[in-house]
Amino acid sequence: MGALDDLTKKAQDFVEENKDQINEALNSEQAEDISDKVLDGVSEAAKKVAGEEHHDKVDDVRANIDKAIGIEP
Repeated sequence: MGALDDLTKKAQDFVEENKDQINEALNSEQAEDISDKVLDGVSEAAKKVAGEEHHDKVDDVRANIDKAIGIEP
């Protein structure tokens, strides 16, 4: 477990040291384009697996995630 703890600590330190650059990257046009493509693919796959009665919920989840990434609200 020590190696996993060490890796977790390094990741946390990296995020803390680079949070401004990470936020800038997440709020970019490129992130918006990529996230839209990924979210579209994932939501379409989820709709194929879930029944039609769940499609609205899938769309709601997709919209909420999309608000957190990229530049478009």
